[in-house]
Amino acid sequence: MAYTEITYDVAEKIATITLHRPEKMNAFTGTMAAELIDAFDRANKDDGVGAIIVTGAGKAFCAGADLSQGAKTFDYDARTDRQEKAGAVAADGKIDWSNPAVRDGGGLVTLKIYESLKPVIGAINGAAVGIGVTMQLPMDIRIASENARFGFVFARRGIVPEACSSYFLPRIVGISTATEWCFTGRVFGAQEAKDRGLVTHLVKPEELIATARALAREIVDNTAPVSVALTRQMLWRMLGADHPMEAHKIDSRGVFARGRQEDAKEGVMSFLEKRQPVYPNKVSTDMPDYFPWWDERTYS
Repeated sequence: MAYTEITYDVAEKIATITLHRPEKMNAFTGTMAAELIDAFDRANKDDGVGAIIVTGAGKAFCAGADLSQGAKTFDYDARTDRQEKAGAVAADGKIDWSNPAVRDGGGLVTLKIYESLKPVIGAINGAAVGIGVTMQLPMDIRIASENARFGFVFARRGIVPEACSSYFLPRIVGISTATEWCFTGRVFGAQEAKDRGLVTHLVKPEELIATARALAREIVDNTAPVSVALTRQMLWRMLGADHPMEAHKIDSRGVFARGRQEDAKEGVMSFLEKRQPVYPNKVSTDMPDYFPWWDERTYS
């Protein structure tokens, strides 16, 4: 896919995905959603990518949904530029809630990020409201510029939180902070985001990308990609487990399976020999045969 609203660059095993509509503060569109999904698929399949950084071009990260359609912005059935969203409403006015046309585009993006086999670092360079903040939630680590601002503004636009944020946000910041931010819809600064756990690092604007790349480098230079891919899915999917036995089952499979692979041998020997590891196993070909261990999830 040729990208028009994002850029995609790989250097030193780090893929950088940049939201690239700086003249519109990187406002989110259907095109941007499709391009982000393609970019994450691309990175997932590339053994030359060990980590992903997501950032924005210009002064904003993402100012939310593109509101250029005015009152019709969220009324997809009334719009002529979103034909892929047509068909959910029958002639008699009844809505087919299982029709894929109902699906939220931001949710498709966040589900794709959630499924990533590569660690994802958000480098939040400026304004991040609406989908601009909810798309960050399934990213593993969020680093913010001191200039960044955040807002779960949905109630102020007459809609509700999207992009699976009702799942992710309370798990990240707790239910009380999630309800406060979503009920008020207020925009808040980077320090509050840091204090309440939405972001993990707060840095000067000029240090943002360097900080994100240094963290990505620590991952790609020192860890086994298959181990990171498994660990990422283990941690995220155990958020919904109802008993630690569920984690024990998957932990046990992982340790048993990885212990038989060459990466485990290399991990031990490189430590004993006091040298940098060179892990031979690849995410594209060497995931253990119990993966994926969860039930298939479909929209219906």
